Amino acid sequence: MAAKVIIPVVGLLLVVGIVIGVVSSVNRGPKDPATGDENLTPHMKAVDQICQPTNYKEECVKSLSGANSTDPKDLIKAGILAIAESLKKSFNLSDDLVAKAEKDKDTARTKTALSDCKELLQDASDKLQDIMEKVGASDLSTIANRSDDFRIWISYVISYQEMCVDGFDQDSTVRTDVRDSTEVGSQLTDNVLTILGGIQQVLGSFGLKLNLTSLASGGGGGGDQEEHHRRLLSQDNGFPSWMSAADRKLLQSTPKMTPNAVVAKDGSGQYKTISAALAAYPKNFQGRYVIYVKAGVYAEQATVGKGMKNVYMYGDGARKSIVTGHLSYAKDGLGTWKTASFIVEADGFIARSMGFQNTAGPEGHQAVAVRSLSDQSAFINCRLDGFQDTLCYQGGRQLFRNCVLSGTIDFLFGYGAVVVQNSLIIVRRPMANQFNTVTADGKKERGQPTGIVIQNCRIVPEAKLVPDRFTLKTYLGRPWKDFATTVVMESELGDLIQPDGWKPWDGTIFLDTCFYGEYANRGPGANTARRVTWKGVHSVLSRAEAMRWTVDSFLKGREWVANTGANVIYGLKG
Repeated sequence: MAAKVIIPVVGLLLVVGIVIGVVSSVNRGPKDPATGDENLTPHMKAVDQICQPTNYKEECVKSLSGANSTDPKDLIKAGILAIAESLKKSFNLSDDLVAKAEKDKDTARTKTALSDCKELLQDASDKLQDIMEKVGASDLSTIANRSDDFRIWISYVISYQEMCVDGFDQDSTVRTDVRDSTEVGSQLTDNVLTILGGIQQVLGSFGLKLNLTSLASGGGGGGDQEEHHRRLLSQDNGFPSWMSAADRKLLQSTPKMTPNAVVAKDGSGQYKTISAALAAYPKNFQGRYVIYVKAGVYAEQATVGKGMKNVYMYGDGARKSIVTGHLSYAKDGLGTWKTASFIVEADGFIARSMGFQNTAGPEGHQAVAVRSLSDQSAFINCRLDGFQDTLCYQGGRQLFRNCVLSGTIDFLFGYGAVVVQNSLIIVRRPMANQFNTVTADGKKERGQPTGIVIQNCRIVPEAKLVPDRFTLKTYLGRPWKDFATTVVMESELGDLIQPDGWKPWDGTIFLDTCFYGEYANRGPGANTARRVTWKGVHSVLSRAEAMRWTVDSFLKGREWVANTGANVIYGLKG
């Protein structure tokens, strides 16, 4: 088991510069002598105001009542600190559950899941500390203007907690304890996400009117806002105005640059493995670290570590420069997240003309080709091949453009915010007793700005599936978590897609709370007349509703997605 490394709450107090009192009861004023009612103190009035829009108001009030301040920024910091407290409790509980794990039918797997939990909760705590530092260094205007960024970053906490819980078998005696321990933290996180999502209204309730410059806080886009974005880009030759000249040159469709590292299996480069090239990433490196991967099959589990920001990796083609692995849940006894052939932990990652695969086969069950938690990342002209769980979009904002993605069950799954655009999605032949589901989104809380969007893609069967494509059924997705969010729009759906469209996860759970939308699709599988009629299914989105799910609105892409030469669609195609 990992040692107790989780950051002390006292350390977080120093980071954000806030004093939290011991919460034994809600801080109220004396009773009104005329009515006998308790009058809220100014502090508690502020708490009541900021907690008003939250989904878990009781937890919100409880978590903020010890913060002796009426300043909205202090209350936001107190909300984040409460999440840290909850993480610490969950982290420590995992030690206490080791003995209980002995009673599980599969003791070894449960102990592995507990060990994974400690690592994931530590990652969540590290992420939270980074967020606390950013909040502490920002004024209210900055927090409000960057609320989209803060919401994405804070959502990582939920993804880490959920990945921890998901590591346990459903029949594990420990799973329920771990789930219960993370539930409060999930609710507290959702409260902060909701507050930040409505930050202008929250500040307005405090009588504060800030000069906010963010263009991304709205939901849908279009109109004057869309035209303003268009002008901003056209003035800079299709690139975001903040992007350096070096990055603009780097991201042209036929980039010509001198790489920092060259990888070649035949020894003609500086390194024979991708891992070695990544290990050479300089400490405190600034700018883009460019890795050229020559043609070859690289059988290694390569990881772009947390400190390796802004790596640009390109190959000789998606069928020539290939990263491969075969680790799986069933064959190797690993947690799903540990099976990935290629892992990206650092922000700003870009892959181009590369292939990634997991060859464990359908018998391996969960077997990930790529697991990415890189915020503001892109995979361009790449190929991801696997069976179950091919792509894990673990967290952050991610774009897949002009890619090929193949798999069987839940092969596009995760907890982040991702758009797959102008890509070929190939459904492979599963085992005889299985079905296919293209997506399985893991949005756990209503306030998370996450989900998966498939835009202007083709969904087709591989040749081996074609003869049995109607008996080995294929669905667009199934709701993995409470608020699973998937939108398929402007895409061509082959006849392999079942008329139902969507498949339940287990009975009736999440059917009312998920969000499954379709817009302007084409092909025989796009007929929505016989779609399931769950409350969460929206088979015919309006154009205005569909605008919410574009690269511009959903990923806030105009702020970070460079024009790659592949003509990225920021809005709707039609």
